[in-house]
Amino acid sequence: MISFTLSELAEHLDAQLIGDAACSIVSIASLANATSGQISFLSNAKYRKFLAETSASAVLITSDDVPFVAPTVNALVVQNPYVAFARVAQLLDTTPAAANGIHATAVIDASVKLGENVSVGANAVVSAGVVLGNNVQIGAGCFIGENATVADDTRLWANVTLYHKVNIGKRCIIHSGAIIGADGFGFANERGNWLKIPQTGSVIIGDDSDIGANATIDRGAIEDTIIGNNVIIDNQCQIAHNVKIGDHTAIAGCTVVAGSTNIGRYCIIGGAAVINGHIDICDGANISGMAMVMKPITEKGIYTSGLPATTNQDWRKNTAKLRQIDQLYQRVKQLERQLATVPPAQDTEN
Repeated sequence: MISFTLSELAEHLDAQLIGDAACSIVSIASLANATSGQISFLSNAKYRKFLAETSASAVLITSDDVPFVAPTVNALVVQNPYVAFARVAQLLDTTPAAANGIHATAVIDASVKLGENVSVGANAVVSAGVVLGNNVQIGAGCFIGENATVADDTRLWANVTLYHKVNIGKRCIIHSGAIIGADGFGFANERGNWLKIPQTGSVIIGDDSDIGANATIDRGAIEDTIIGNNVIIDNQCQIAHNVKIGDHTAIAGCTVVAGSTNIGRYCIIGGAAVINGHIDICDGANISGMAMVMKPITEKGIYTSGLPATTNQDWRKNTAKLRQIDQLYQRVKQLERQLATVPPAQDTEN
């Protein structure tokens, strides 16, 4: 069992310790459900009341919350409790490895270059010319295409597919079912017949990126699709060919990004957003969930277009009125033309 004393955690977090330095922490939990040996955190003041009620051995808090902690509860005082929680969660993480050692049923081409301590799970296929860095984990049932590269400390969970020549950086996590490097949607139409355009680019993913389950990132048509460093892409997202995504951008689930779009650094894109192709989105843009982005975004800020749900009755009424907007517009234009022909009022004062 993994455990750390509060003094060890305080040193790791550069935190102020209030309470028993020898107290042992073995796991994390919510304020409401934590018990002895567990640590919790408070990052939202509306849950402050739980500080006096929690049974946690310790809590991660800011200095403003110290007066509200029960006398029996130890505290680690930090600037950002949520970030501190993430760091402690990493220390106490008990997630198993994606693979341990080289399984007997794994198929690894003789030309593959294996780093130190590489693990390849059952029924995984690693094709010719592949390079796997140190401590790489390839889960069961994965397929790694020819001449692909997976850098040090990267983990692929079960049934991930990397097509040929895909390049994955260091310390990445790619979750089950993700497909990296499938063909982009490239076709030419000749008198009604679709002619496939070979997609000869690849996909390059930077260091410390996280790709969600069943996400798909298409290879470039000629040049590469490029995902930067520390980019997080949620489950079931579609990233089309030749898209470029800048460092530290976050994209929530079911988002679709059409081809050849450039997304800047430090962007946050909400779930189920739809982003048009061949446009640029500047650094720091914040796009709400279900937004439809059809034009370039050149200034950082929050962009929203999805309509909140309403009752079916109200939706029907509003839709009926929306269909009459063009008629209303034409009537307003006609009234403006009529008003333009009306002579100005005469001054009747003597």
